[in-house]
Amino acid sequence: MTAPLSAPIVIAHRGASGSRPEHTLAAYELAIDQGADFIEPDLVPTRDDVLVARHENAIGGTTDVAAHPEFASRRTTKTIDGQALTDWFVEDFTLVELKTLRAKERLPQLRADNVRYDGQFEVPTLAEIIALARRRHVGIYPETKHPTYFARIGHPTDGLLVDQLKAAGWDSADAPVFIQSFEVANLKRIHALTTVRLIQLVAGQGGPADGAASSYAAMLTPAGLRQVATYAYGLGPDKAQLWSGDAPTTLVSDAHAAGLRVHPWTYRAENAFLPARFRRGEAPGAHGDIAAEIASALRLGIDGFFTDYPLTGVETRRAVKDHR
Repeated sequence: MTAPLSAPIVIAHRGASGSRPEHTLAAYELAIDQGADFIEPDLVPTRDDVLVARHENAIGGTTDVAAHPEFASRRTTKTIDGQALTDWFVEDFTLVELKTLRAKERLPQLRADNVRYDGQFEVPTLAEIIALARRRHVGIYPETKHPTYFARIGHPTDGLLVDQLKAAGWDSADAPVFIQSFEVANLKRIHALTTVRLIQLVAGQGGPADGAASSYAAMLTPAGLRQVATYAYGLGPDKAQLWSGDAPTTLVSDAHAAGLRVHPWTYRAENAFLPARFRRGEAPGAHGDIAAEIASALRLGIDGFFTDYPLTGVETRRAVKDHR
């Protein structure tokens, strides 16, 4: 069995992204102010191989690139992990070019208050995020996005990430870092490069884009979890995988039995993201009872959780601890 952590960690998903445009230094700063233990950057490479924080390499929905006529010709169609997409892509911009863009709210229909911050913040680099984390004494929880795709087009990211972590002095199992991926082969490569803790992400449907496993479901069998534990410290499941209707599944206990910590994603306040029992009202953007949803997961014994609302996460963790 895996020994429990002293307290479940609160991971600020893309920063305090319920309150500021995601993956901006402002979102990360606010998350730290609110008590998050880790800030989470999704990482993609520029044309000149600088790792920056964007949820996807497609940036039309998270920056003002469409308002820049000088970049109109960069809009193109690519196939990413089997899906064709027409957009602007980070790997077609140098860092200097990318820094001329400004971030905007990705979910304006649900988070209208965040739109007031559109145009204020740059796309941050991993180096800037590391500097912030070191200055504010929090950890980082980077996700390597589409590593097989980037390797195939000549922009491999695993080594870039590990090298920057080592330069920061983060190259051990007790470093304030977790590296996460939905793929398997790149986590195994990273496992050979560093002893930083690794998290295997899984989803409720499909399987790893690198084809390293037949499905995520197969990875969650007892045998599959034991295999994951040979290279990963923990598991990052979709929060829905903790439940079958209103009843808990055995995923947390199964993962713990295999020696894995469990960090589910992602707890969001808006009704659109909440199970029916935690919604309040009918409006998709209205806030439901995210605290009750987080509390129900904490009582299952999870070791940490991703949330767009880290203040609620911190307060709920404290409340659950105080009532034990």
